[in-house]
Amino acid sequence: MPDSSPSEGSPAYQRVLLKLSGEAFGDGGKNSGISLSETLDIAHQLKRVVQTGVQLAIVVGGGNILRGAHFSAGLQTIRPATADTMGMLATVLNGLALQDTLETLDIETRLLSAVPMDSVCEPYIRRRAIRHLEKGRVVILAGGTGNPFVTTDTAAALRGRELGVDILMKATRVDGVYDSDPEKNPYAEKYQRLTYMKVLQDRLKVMDLGAFEMCSEARLPILVFNYTRTGAIEDAIRGRPVGTIVAAESPQ
Repeated sequence: MPDSSPSEGSPAYQRVLLKLSGEAFGDGGKNSGISLSETLDIAHQLKRVVQTGVQLAIVVGGGNILRGAHFSAGLQTIRPATADTMGMLATVLNGLALQDTLETLDIETRLLSAVPMDSVCEPYIRRRAIRHLEKGRVVILAGGTGNPFVTTDTAAALRGRELGVDILMKATRVDGVYDSDPEKNPYAEKYQRLTYMKVLQDRLKVMDLGAFEMCSEARLPILVFNYTRTGAIEDAIRGRPVGTIVAAESPQ
């Protein structure tokens, strides 16, 4: 859990798993593909985070390039398992883009994929990933879990537990968890803190149910926040009040 009063510039967590959706690499949803300017903006934020001393692992999505569920719909000429595999490969493209962008900013990284492709990146091995983190390298995790029919939310929860992180941070374009859809209901209320039980009882959308249950079982806190707000990732790492945090203790 975070330090109750982190000092200015210091991280509130020692090791963090950041889930970045594919849209973080796109052009604000306007165009598909990878936006170099958006990726650079994310990289600058991550550089400032790493400079605080936090150990950072990042699970990347691939929706800006291809979403398996959407790709297998329509004519159904591509099987769902194949479409999901294509989606996993899309996450590797985003991982490569983020890796090179971070390294142009002099941040040492390692790209690990659950889908073996030795000529492109390292295979995901838990002990190796932990060693990279201990050496201060940003670990970029691509390829989801390496299996179809599983989302990158589940990959984030799984890797978070495997790597022993202090918190899973889900970076989205929504500034937290609401009691209803804020785009449909102008009176929707945002939660500051939630318990795992409250999320289940009210059927609140935090992340995929399987991923959420994995975090709940391990009492791994989840922070949902809007990464597009200036300095949001840095504020989240420093334990400042951004987004909505889901944890085991009662809401305050």
